[in-house]
Amino acid sequence: MPVLGLLVLACIVLLLAVPLFLILWLKLTAYRLAARSGLSKALAGKETVAFFHPYANAGGGGERVLWCCLRSVQQNHPGVACVVYTGDVDVTAADLLESARQRFGVAINASGVHFVFLTRRHWVEASSWPRFTLLGQSLGSLILGWEAVCQFQPDIFVDSMGYAFTLPLFRLLSSCRVGCYVHYPTISTDMLEQVRGRRSDAVCNDAMVARSNMLSAAKLLYYKAFAALYGLAGKSADVVLVNSSWTRGHIDALWAMPDRTCTVYPPCDTAALAALALDRAAKDFSGKLVLSLAQFRPEKNHALQLRSFARYKNQTKSGGSAAVRLILAGGCRDAADRRRVQGLQKLCGELGLREEGPETEGDWDVSFRTNVPLKEMQTLLSQADIGLHTMRDEHFGISVVEFMAAGAVVIAHNSAGPAMDIVTPLSDGRRTGFLANDDEDYALKLREALDETSTAERLEIAKAAREAVRHRFSQEAFEESIAQRLIAPLRGPRDKDL
Repeated sequence: MPVLGLLVLACIVLLLAVPLFLILWLKLTAYRLAARSGLSKALAGKETVAFFHPYANAGGGGERVLWCCLRSVQQNHPGVACVVYTGDVDVTAADLLESARQRFGVAINASGVHFVFLTRRHWVEASSWPRFTLLGQSLGSLILGWEAVCQFQPDIFVDSMGYAFTLPLFRLLSSCRVGCYVHYPTISTDMLEQVRGRRSDAVCNDAMVARSNMLSAAKLLYYKAFAALYGLAGKSADVVLVNSSWTRGHIDALWAMPDRTCTVYPPCDTAALAALALDRAAKDFSGKLVLSLAQFRPEKNHALQLRSFARYKNQTKSGGSAAVRLILAGGCRDAADRRRVQGLQKLCGELGLREEGPETEGDWDVSFRTNVPLKEMQTLLSQADIGLHTMRDEHFGISVVEFMAAGAVVIAHNSAGPAMDIVTPLSDGRRTGFLANDDEDYALKLREALDETSTAERLEIAKAAREAVRHRFSQEAFEESIAQRLIAPLRGPRDKDL
């Protein structure tokens, strides 16, 4: 019996010792490698905050968050040097800063920010994981995070793009303070319900799985296991910022640490957009403009926009607005996004919509504009009569705020951020926009907004919408919150309970 007891004790010690030894070995290896880097030597003795943002040059709302975070640190914590981990190896630091200035109007002091270019970004791309994508991308983020921690170890680490599994990695291997800004939970209770309900129209659930009881049960088990791991990863954060009431609800459910979590709405340049006239600017065509601003990603559901617009056009052939055109403008990150645009162009033809091109000679229904610069985007916003948004369960919806600030009447998806935080009536009951659910509903709302609402009524909606968003979602409000609610707490001593 004593021998058996000793064997059991030895096994327990071994089970505990192996992972502890592995962590210690990884920690020492990462430290030695990082200490050799030129950046570590250049910033020796300086307090540093590093932002993990593999797609810093993507040009979407998440990237505006990154650049405004950097500006907030530079303006409110001038003694702190900034570092950005990015996978944009095809551009230079100067290119990234110029892109931020052109796309977002955010000027960053180049001497106060340093970039670590990561070469293994393909590990976090969805195309690398056709199956078990959530788990694969999370494992990929650990590979990419390992590359990052071996190149530079900051005093403060902030995941600003949603790679939660990098939080425990940096906390364990770099012993730094850890925070994050959550745009969208990697997994949510809504996703679990979509699989449980066998919804084939959901982005996260393909038709083959939805048709099978066994596959649906297996996927549900996989999602539950992943949700548990995601919750453990999130708990390693010292400070958590979330971008909306919807995201807050899911993060509270999964990470269960409301005392370390607060809501900070993402930044929008509402001041510049609110300076635009409410009366719509002249266009290079007669008629009205419906504008979409969204990166060409599957969850943005551009196909719903095209189907809704085609339905509206078919319904109004015998009446209504004589000429209404749709422009889809957004960021195109990679080859997959470019193929997605090509698929949407093909769908235009199938729906009988004429795409803008040399052969149309100005007679077109739909135009695709990729990676448009800030000036062109502001011009489009000044011209747009309607702002169209179709993503289901959009975490927040910066484009919706931009439409409302610029004076376009918004038609947004009736879910999550737009429905809970943005397109809500004012305290006096004034309407700030429209909400819709499917292509039929969107077509009806397009008809109501374009053909059944007078110019004076549209102007009143636009005024109320601008009033609702101008200060609440401004860049100034965001940057102040970042300084006070993220950086300041992370610069202080760690809570003893963590």
